[in-house]
Amino acid sequence: MIGDRLRQTRLAAGLTLDELRLLLEQQGCGLTRAALSKYELNKSIPPAGKLMKLARALNVPPSRLLQEPRMTVTWLAFRKHPHVPVARQEHIKAYALQVAEQQTWLEEVLNVASPATLPLPRPVSTVEEAEQAAHDLRNAWKLGDAPIESVTQTAETHGAVVVAWPHDEGRLDGLSAWVNGTTPLAVVNDKIQPDRRRFTLAHEFGHMLMTIEGDETGTAEEHLAHRFAAAFLVPSSVAIQELGRRRRHLSLHEIALLKQKYGLSMLGWIRRAQELGIIDEGLYRSLRRTFSAHGWTKVEPEAYRGDEIPTRLEQLTARALAEGILSEARARQICPRAVTAPLGPEPEAKKAPYDARAVLALSRSERDRLLAAAATDAAALYGEGAELTGFDAFSAEDFLGDAEEG
Repeated sequence: MIGDRLRQTRLAAGLTLDELRLLLEQQGCGLTRAALSKYELNKSIPPAGKLMKLARALNVPPSRLLQEPRMTVTWLAFRKHPHVPVARQEHIKAYALQVAEQQTWLEEVLNVASPATLPLPRPVSTVEEAEQAAHDLRNAWKLGDAPIESVTQTAETHGAVVVAWPHDEGRLDGLSAWVNGTTPLAVVNDKIQPDRRRFTLAHEFGHMLMTIEGDETGTAEEHLAHRFAAAFLVPSSVAIQELGRRRRHLSLHEIALLKQKYGLSMLGWIRRAQELGIIDEGLYRSLRRTFSAHGWTKVEPEAYRGDEIPTRLEQLTARALAEGILSEARARQICPRAVTAPLGPEPEAKKAPYDARAVLALSRSERDRLLAAAATDAAALYGEGAELTGFDAFSAEDFLGDAEEG
Protein backbone atom coordinates (compact mmCIF):
# COMPACT_ATOMS: atom_id res chain seq x y z
CA MET A 1 0.00 0.00 0.00
CA ILE A 2 1.11 3.57 -0.73
CA GLY A 3 0.65 4.56 2.90
CA ASP A 4 3.06 1.90 4.19
CA ARG A 5 5.72 2.93 1.68
CA LEU A 6 5.17 6.62 2.38
CA ARG A 7 5.61 6.13 6.12
CA GLN A 8 8.74 4.00 5.70
CA THR A 9 10.30 6.54 3.31
CA ARG A 10 9.51 9.44 5.64
CA LEU A 11 10.99 7.64 8.64
CA ALA A 12 14.10 6.65 6.66
CA ALA A 13 14.60 10.34 5.85
CA GLY A 14 14.31 11.16 9.57
CA LEU A 15 11.32 13.43 9.12
CA THR A 16 8.30 13.93 11.35
CA LEU A 17 4.88 14.54 9.81
CA ASP A 18 5.19 18.24 10.64
CA GLU A 19 8.62 18.48 9.01
CA LEU A 20 7.31 16.80 5.85
CA ARG A 21 4.35 19.21 5.85
CA LEU A 22 6.75 22.19 5.95
CA LEU A 23 8.78 20.78 3.03
CA LEU A 24 5.57 20.45 1.03
CA GLU A 25 4.61 24.03 1.90
CA GLN A 26 7.88 25.20 0.29
CA GLN A 27 6.63 23.62 -2.95
CA GLY A 28 3.29 25.41 -2.63
CA CYS A 29 1.50 22.24 -1.57
CA GLY A 30 -0.77 22.84 1.42
CA LEU A 31 -1.33 19.55 3.20
CA THR A 32 -2.24 19.32 6.85
CA ARG A 33 -0.63 16.94 9.28
CA ALA A 34 -3.96 15.12 9.54
CA ALA A 35 -4.10 14.65 5.75
CA LEU A 36 -0.58 13.20 5.70
CA SER A 37 -1.49 10.89 8.56
CA LYS A 38 -4.50 9.62 6.58
CA TYR A 39 -2.24 8.86 3.62
CA GLU A 40 0.13 6.87 5.82
CA LEU A 41 -2.73 4.96 7.46
CA ASN A 42 -4.12 4.09 4.00
CA LYS A 43 -7.36 5.92 4.80
CA SER A 44 -6.99 8.00 1.63
CA ILE A 45 -4.79 7.97 -1.47
CA PRO A 46 -2.84 11.05 -2.62
CA PRO A 47 -3.68 12.25 -6.15
CA ALA A 48 -0.93 12.15 -8.77
CA GLY A 49 0.11 15.79 -8.33
CA LYS A 50 0.50 15.50 -4.59
CA LEU A 51 2.31 12.17 -4.97
CA MET A 52 4.89 13.88 -7.20
CA LYS A 53 5.44 16.60 -4.61
CA LEU A 54 5.70 14.06 -1.79
CA ALA A 55 8.38 12.21 -3.74
CA ARG A 56 10.27 15.45 -4.38
CA ALA A 57 10.13 16.39 -0.70
CA LEU A 58 11.43 12.93 0.28
CA ASN A 59 14.09 12.94 -2.48
CA VAL A 60 12.95 9.66 -4.05
CA PRO A 61 11.50 8.83 -7.47
CA PRO A 62 7.68 8.79 -7.48
CA SER A 63 7.76 5.13 -8.50
CA ARG A 64 9.20 4.27 -5.08
CA LEU A 65 6.05 5.46 -3.32
CA LEU A 66 3.98 3.22 -5.59
CA GLN A 67 6.01 0.07 -4.86
CA GLU A 68 4.68 -2.41 -2.37
CA PRO A 69 7.13 -3.14 0.49
CA ARG A 70 9.08 -6.22 -0.61
CA MET A 71 10.49 -7.23 2.74
CA THR A 72 9.37 -8.48 6.10
CA VAL A 73 11.70 -7.85 9.00
CA THR A 74 12.04 -9.58 12.34
CA TRP A 75 13.99 -7.29 14.65
CA LEU A 76 16.07 -9.15 17.23
CA ALA A 77 18.15 -6.86 19.41
CA PHE A 78 18.61 -3.13 19.86
CA ARG A 79 21.72 -2.11 21.81
CA LYS A 80 21.41 1.62 22.44
CA HIS A 81 21.67 4.41 24.94
CA PRO A 82 18.66 4.14 27.28
CA HIS A 83 17.38 7.61 26.37
CA VAL A 84 17.12 7.16 22.58
CA PRO A 85 13.51 8.22 21.83
CA VAL A 86 11.12 5.86 20.07
CA ALA A 87 10.96 8.15 17.01
CA ARG A 88 14.73 7.86 16.61
CA GLN A 89 14.54 4.09 16.91
CA GLU A 90 11.93 4.03 14.14
CA HIS A 91 14.18 6.26 12.02
CA ILE A 92 17.09 3.82 12.42
CA LYS A 93 14.95 0.81 11.54
CA ALA A 94 13.42 2.46 8.47
CA TYR A 95 16.84 3.65 7.27
CA ALA A 96 18.29 0.13 7.66
CA LEU A 97 15.36 -1.44 5.83
CA GLN A 98 15.72 1.06 2.98
CA VAL A 99 19.41 0.15 2.57
CA ALA A 100 18.53 -3.57 2.64
CA GLU A 101 15.85 -3.09 -0.03
CA GLN A 102 18.16 -1.11 -2.31
CA GLN A 103 21.01 -3.58 -1.93
CA THR A 104 18.76 -6.60 -2.54
CA TRP A 105 17.19 -4.97 -5.60
CA LEU A 106 20.60 -4.18 -7.10
CA GLU A 107 21.77 -7.75 -6.51
CA GLU A 108 18.70 -9.01 -8.36
CA VAL A 109 18.96 -6.70 -11.39
CA LEU A 110 22.71 -7.36 -11.66
CA ASN A 111 22.09 -11.10 -11.24
CA VAL A 112 24.56 -11.43 -8.36
CA ALA A 113 22.15 -12.41 -5.60
CA SER A 114 23.17 -15.43 -3.51
CA PRO A 115 21.82 -16.90 -0.26
CA ALA A 116 23.54 -16.01 2.99
CA THR A 117 26.10 -18.51 4.24
CA LEU A 118 25.25 -19.09 7.89
CA PRO A 119 24.85 -22.00 10.27
CA LEU A 120 21.36 -22.60 11.62
CA PRO A 121 20.45 -20.74 14.83
CA ARG A 122 20.93 -22.94 17.87
CA PRO A 123 19.72 -22.92 21.49
CA VAL A 124 22.48 -21.72 23.83
CA SER A 125 22.55 -21.57 27.61
CA THR A 126 26.27 -21.75 28.53
CA VAL A 127 29.41 -19.88 27.57
CA GLU A 128 30.84 -23.10 26.12
CA GLU A 129 27.87 -23.34 23.77
CA ALA A 130 28.34 -19.68 22.81
CA GLU A 131 31.98 -20.38 21.98
CA GLN A 132 30.88 -23.35 19.85
CA ALA A 133 28.35 -21.19 18.00
CA ALA A 134 31.15 -18.71 17.16
CA HIS A 135 33.32 -21.62 16.01
CA ASP A 136 30.48 -22.82 13.75
CA LEU A 137 30.22 -19.40 12.09
CA ARG A 138 33.98 -19.34 11.46
CA ASN A 139 33.68 -22.78 9.89
CA ALA A 140 30.72 -21.72 7.72
CA TRP A 141 32.78 -18.80 6.42
CA LYS A 142 35.94 -20.96 6.08
CA LEU A 143 38.00 -18.59 8.23
CA GLY A 144 39.99 -21.16 10.21
CA ASP A 145 41.74 -19.52 13.16
CA ALA A 146 43.32 -16.69 11.16
CA PRO A 147 42.80 -13.01 12.09
CA ILE A 148 39.82 -11.48 10.26
CA GLU A 149 40.92 -8.48 8.22
CA SER A 150 37.43 -6.92 8.08
CA VAL A 151 34.44 -8.41 9.85
CA THR A 152 32.15 -6.05 7.93
CA GLN A 153 33.33 -6.97 4.47
CA THR A 154 33.59 -10.67 5.35
CA ALA A 155 29.95 -10.60 6.45
CA GLU A 156 28.95 -8.80 3.22
CA THR A 157 30.81 -11.39 1.16
CA HIS A 158 28.71 -14.12 2.79
CA GLY A 159 25.34 -12.53 2.07
CA ALA A 160 24.72 -10.27 5.07
CA VAL A 161 23.48 -6.68 4.79
CA VAL A 162 25.60 -4.41 6.97
CA VAL A 163 24.34 -0.86 7.48
CA ALA A 164 26.53 1.93 8.85
CA TRP A 165 24.32 4.30 10.86
CA PRO A 166 25.82 7.78 10.29
CA HIS A 167 24.29 9.65 13.25
CA ASP A 168 24.07 9.68 17.05
CA GLU A 169 27.63 9.09 18.20
CA GLY A 170 27.54 7.04 21.37
CA ARG A 171 23.74 6.58 21.30
CA LEU A 172 23.53 3.40 19.20
CA ASP A 173 25.79 0.37 19.38
CA GLY A 174 24.04 -2.20 17.24
CA LEU A 175 20.80 -3.56 15.88
CA SER A 176 20.12 -6.91 14.20
CA ALA A 177 17.30 -8.52 12.28
CA TRP A 178 16.32 -11.24 9.85
CA VAL A 179 15.01 -10.00 6.49
CA ASN A 180 12.46 -12.31 4.87
CA GLY A 181 13.55 -14.92 7.38
CA THR A 182 16.81 -15.71 5.58
CA THR A 183 19.00 -12.61 5.14
CA PRO A 184 20.89 -11.30 8.18
CA LEU A 185 20.76 -7.54 8.67
CA ALA A 186 23.07 -5.76 11.10
CA VAL A 187 23.28 -2.05 11.89
CA VAL A 188 26.37 -0.57 13.51
CA ASN A 189 27.25 3.00 14.41
CA ASP A 190 29.96 4.29 12.10
CA LYS A 191 30.89 7.00 14.63
CA ILE A 192 32.42 4.50 17.05
CA GLN A 193 35.99 3.16 16.91
CA PRO A 194 36.66 0.40 14.31
CA ASP A 195 37.59 -2.21 16.94
CA ARG A 196 34.36 -1.54 18.80
CA ARG A 197 32.47 -1.68 15.49
CA ARG A 198 33.94 -5.13 14.77
CA PHE A 199 32.97 -6.40 18.19
CA THR A 200 29.46 -4.95 17.87
CA LEU A 201 28.93 -6.60 14.49
CA ALA A 202 30.12 -9.96 15.83
CA HIS A 203 27.85 -9.43 18.85
CA GLU A 204 24.85 -8.91 16.53
CA PHE A 205 25.61 -12.17 14.74
CA GLY A 206 25.54 -13.78 18.16
CA HIS A 207 21.96 -12.55 18.56
CA MET A 208 21.07 -13.93 15.12
CA LEU A 209 22.59 -17.37 15.64
CA MET A 210 21.78 -18.10 19.28
CA THR A 211 18.41 -18.52 20.96
CA ILE A 212 18.28 -18.16 24.73
CA GLU A 213 15.21 -19.47 26.52
CA GLY A 214 13.73 -18.08 29.72
CA ASP A 215 15.78 -14.87 29.77
CA GLU A 216 13.12 -12.26 30.46
CA THR A 217 15.53 -9.42 31.31
CA GLY A 218 17.89 -10.07 28.38
CA THR A 219 20.91 -10.06 30.71
CA ALA A 220 21.96 -13.62 29.90
CA GLU A 221 21.47 -13.03 26.18
CA GLU A 222 23.74 -9.99 26.22
CA HIS A 223 26.39 -11.85 28.22
CA LEU A 224 26.37 -14.82 25.82
CA ALA A 225 26.40 -12.54 22.76
CA HIS A 226 29.49 -10.82 24.20
CA ARG A 227 31.13 -14.20 24.70
CA PHE A 228 30.20 -15.17 21.12
CA ALA A 229 31.77 -11.97 19.76
CA ALA A 230 35.04 -12.43 21.68
CA ALA A 231 35.29 -16.08 20.59
CA PHE A 232 34.56 -15.16 16.97
CA LEU A 233 37.33 -12.54 16.87
CA VAL A 234 39.80 -14.54 18.97
CA PRO A 235 39.11 -18.29 19.28
CA SER A 236 40.20 -19.85 22.57
CA SER A 237 42.99 -21.82 20.89
CA VAL A 238 44.37 -18.59 19.41
CA ALA A 239 44.26 -16.75 22.75
CA ILE A 240 46.18 -19.60 24.42
CA GLN A 241 48.68 -19.73 21.56
CA GLU A 242 49.33 -15.98 21.74
CA LEU A 243 49.34 -15.57 25.54
CA GLY A 244 50.13 -19.00 26.95
CA ARG A 245 48.00 -21.15 29.24
CA ARG A 246 48.81 -19.25 32.46
CA ARG A 247 50.21 -15.78 33.01
CA ARG A 248 51.01 -13.85 36.16
CA HIS A 249 51.66 -10.59 34.29
CA LEU A 250 50.58 -9.07 30.98
CA SER A 251 52.47 -6.37 29.11
CA LEU A 252 50.31 -3.55 27.80
CA HIS A 253 52.62 -3.30 24.80
CA GLU A 254 52.01 -6.99 24.10
CA ILE A 255 48.24 -6.49 24.30
CA ALA A 256 48.44 -3.43 22.02
CA LEU A 257 50.21 -5.52 19.36
CA LEU A 258 47.57 -8.25 19.62
CA LYS A 259 44.85 -5.61 19.26
CA GLN A 260 46.31 -4.60 15.89
CA LYS A 261 46.66 -8.21 14.77
CA TYR A 262 43.17 -9.46 15.69
CA GLY A 263 41.06 -6.30 15.94
CA LEU A 264 39.93 -6.97 19.51
CA SER A 265 40.35 -4.05 21.91
CA MET A 266 43.02 -4.12 24.61
CA LEU A 267 40.34 -4.39 27.28
CA GLY A 268 38.74 -7.12 25.20
CA TRP A 269 42.00 -9.08 25.24
CA ILE A 270 42.31 -8.66 29.00
CA ARG A 271 38.74 -9.84 29.47
CA ARG A 272 39.33 -12.75 27.08
CA ALA A 273 42.39 -13.81 29.08
CA GLN A 274 40.36 -13.76 32.30
CA GLU A 275 37.44 -15.69 30.75
CA LEU A 276 39.75 -18.48 29.60
CA GLY A 277 41.63 -18.71 32.91
CA ILE A 278 44.90 -17.40 31.46
CA ILE A 279 45.01 -14.67 34.12
CA ASP A 280 43.27 -14.68 37.49
CA GLU A 281 40.58 -12.32 38.71
CA GLY A 282 43.07 -10.27 40.74
CA LEU A 283 45.27 -9.42 37.74
CA TYR A 284 42.19 -8.70 35.65
CA ARG A 285 40.88 -6.20 38.21
CA SER A 286 44.31 -4.62 38.57
CA LEU A 287 44.58 -4.05 34.82
CA ARG A 288 41.06 -2.66 34.73
CA ARG A 289 41.99 -0.15 37.45
CA THR A 290 45.02 0.90 35.42
CA PHE A 291 42.84 1.57 32.38
CA SER A 292 40.29 3.50 34.46
CA ALA A 293 42.97 5.62 36.11
CA HIS A 294 44.33 6.72 32.71
CA GLY A 295 40.94 7.23 31.08
CA TRP A 296 41.60 4.34 28.68
CA THR A 297 38.22 2.71 29.15
CA LYS A 298 36.80 5.18 26.60
CA VAL A 299 39.81 5.83 24.36
CA GLU A 300 42.59 3.25 24.50
CA PRO A 301 46.25 4.27 24.19
CA GLU A 302 46.58 2.31 20.93
CA ALA A 303 44.04 2.97 18.16
CA TYR A 304 43.05 0.08 15.88
CA ARG A 305 43.85 0.83 12.24
CA GLY A 306 41.53 -1.65 10.51
CA ASP A 307 38.80 -0.95 7.95
CA GLU A 308 35.22 -1.65 9.02
CA ILE A 309 33.25 0.26 6.39
CA PRO A 310 30.46 -1.47 4.42
CA THR A 311 31.18 -1.35 0.68
CA ARG A 312 28.63 -3.71 -0.90
CA LEU A 313 25.92 -1.13 -1.63
CA GLU A 314 28.46 1.37 -2.97
CA GLN A 315 30.08 -1.23 -5.24
CA LEU A 316 26.73 -2.45 -6.60
CA THR A 317 25.58 1.13 -7.22
CA ALA A 318 28.81 1.98 -9.07
CA ARG A 319 28.44 -1.15 -11.20
CA ALA A 320 24.79 -0.45 -12.06
CA LEU A 321 25.74 3.12 -12.99
CA ALA A 322 28.60 1.91 -15.21
CA GLU A 323 26.30 -0.58 -16.96
CA GLY A 324 23.60 2.02 -17.60
CA ILE A 325 21.05 0.42 -15.29
CA LEU A 326 20.97 3.53 -13.10
CA SER A 327 21.07 7.18 -14.06
CA GLU A 328 23.57 9.33 -12.21
CA ALA A 329 20.72 11.06 -10.35
CA ARG A 330 19.24 7.73 -9.22
CA ALA A 331 22.67 6.39 -8.24
CA ARG A 332 23.22 9.51 -6.17
CA GLN A 333 19.93 8.91 -4.35
CA ILE A 334 20.82 5.29 -3.55
CA CYS A 335 24.46 5.80 -2.55
CA PRO A 336 26.00 9.25 -3.03
CA ARG A 337 29.54 7.94 -2.47
CA ALA A 338 29.28 5.74 -5.57
CA VAL A 339 29.07 8.94 -7.62
CA THR A 340 31.05 11.49 -5.62
CA ALA A 341 33.78 9.56 -3.77
CA PRO A 342 37.24 10.80 -4.86
CA LEU A 343 39.67 8.24 -6.23
CA GLY A 344 43.04 8.64 -4.54
CA PRO A 345 44.39 11.75 -2.83
CA GLU A 346 43.41 15.19 -4.05
CA PRO A 347 46.02 16.51 -6.50
CA GLU A 348 48.09 19.36 -5.14
CA ALA A 349 47.50 22.69 -6.80
CA LYS A 350 50.50 23.74 -8.85
CA LYS A 351 52.04 27.07 -7.96
CA ALA A 352 52.01 29.63 -10.73
CA PRO A 353 55.55 30.15 -12.11
CA TYR A 354 57.28 33.42 -11.39
CA ASP A 355 57.57 35.83 -14.34
CA ALA A 356 60.70 37.91 -14.88
CA ARG A 357 59.26 41.03 -13.25
CA ALA A 358 58.25 39.06 -10.14
CA VAL A 359 61.72 37.49 -9.88
CA LEU A 360 63.39 40.91 -10.07
CA ALA A 361 61.12 42.15 -7.30
CA LEU A 362 62.45 39.47 -4.92
CA SER A 363 65.31 40.07 -2.51
CA ARG A 364 68.76 38.72 -3.40
CA SER A 365 68.47 35.83 -0.94
CA GLU A 366 65.00 34.91 -2.22
CA ARG A 367 66.22 34.96 -5.86
CA ASP A 368 69.15 32.71 -4.94
CA ARG A 369 66.81 30.25 -3.16
CA LEU A 370 64.43 30.21 -6.14
CA LEU A 371 67.22 29.61 -8.65
CA ALA A 372 68.73 26.85 -6.51
CA ALA A 373 65.35 25.09 -6.35
CA ALA A 374 64.92 25.41 -10.12
CA ALA A 375 68.39 23.94 -10.67
CA THR A 376 67.57 21.00 -8.43
CA ASP A 377 64.32 20.34 -10.31
CA ALA A 378 66.10 20.50 -13.65
CA ALA A 379 68.77 18.07 -12.48
CA ALA A 380 66.13 15.61 -11.34
CA LEU A 381 64.23 15.93 -14.63
CA TYR A 382 67.25 15.30 -16.83
CA GLY A 383 68.56 12.60 -14.53
CA GLU A 384 65.32 10.64 -14.83
CA GLY A 385 64.97 10.98 -18.63
CA ALA A 386 68.08 9.73 -20.40
CA GLU A 387 66.53 10.57 -23.78
CA LEU A 388 66.85 14.25 -22.86
CA THR A 389 70.51 14.19 -21.93
CA GLY A 390 72.17 12.90 -25.07
CA PHE A 391 73.17 15.02 -28.05
CA ASP A 392 71.51 12.48 -30.36
CA ALA A 393 68.16 13.48 -28.94
CA PHE A 394 68.28 16.51 -31.23
CA SER A 395 68.10 16.36 -35.01
CA ALA A 396 69.85 18.53 -37.54
CA GLU A 397 66.60 20.37 -38.19
CA ASP A 398 66.57 21.49 -34.55
CA PHE A 399 69.80 23.40 -35.10
CA LEU A 400 69.51 24.47 -38.73
CA GLY A 401 65.83 25.30 -38.96
CA ASP A 402 66.18 28.96 -38.01
CA ALA A 403 69.17 29.50 -40.28
CA GLU A 404 67.44 27.99 -43.30
CA GLU A 405 64.37 30.10 -42.69
CA GLY A 406 66.56 33.16 -42.52
